[in-house]
Amino acid sequence: MPKQAIQKLITRYMPDREVLVNHKHLRFLGNRLNDPNLWHLSRRSIAMAFAVGLMCAWIPAPMQMVLAAVSALYYRANLPVAVALVWVTNPITMPPLFYFAYKIGLWFMGRPAPTESFQFSLEGVMDGIGNTWEPFLLGCFILGVSCSALGYFGVRYFWARHVLKKWAQRQTRRAGNLAV
Repeated sequence: MPKQAIQKLITRYMPDREVLVNHKHLRFLGNRLNDPNLWHLSRRSIAMAFAVGLMCAWIPAPMQMVLAAVSALYYRANLPVAVALVWVTNPITMPPLFYFAYKIGLWFMGRPAPTESFQFSLEGVMDGIGNTWEPFLLGCFILGVSCSALGYFGVRYFWARHVLKKWAQRQTRRAGNLAV
């Protein structure tokens, strides 16, 4: 997909900056929403948005988008990308991803998986929470930090690689024009 098509696609779905800056419930943020890093597609702001968004995606709490938005403001990351990345964990993907987090937590704690059968009832859920919350939260933390770091360094690596490739193409074009 050409670069211009990707930029058009991203800018079409990005919320309008002026609408957000002038929104009555966001006025308390003042000039912080005017920071250009929150809206530009630069290597630093996108890499930081991946770090923030992927970390917040693994937080098993409601209002992940709000946490991502506040973190994006604090770290001066691209706000729309950070908030959008939270949707990696959505109602469809959440059960398998959080089960994976639980299994990772069990593995890091050195605990075997429980063998008792689960009863789908209020008592069964309450009994299960007592045994699962520690490995689940540990797994979410480990995966959040890992995905955040991979997202940050991955974006920086691929962005730099893309720039170097474009630079090499430009040099080849210039060399071809000089040879004629």
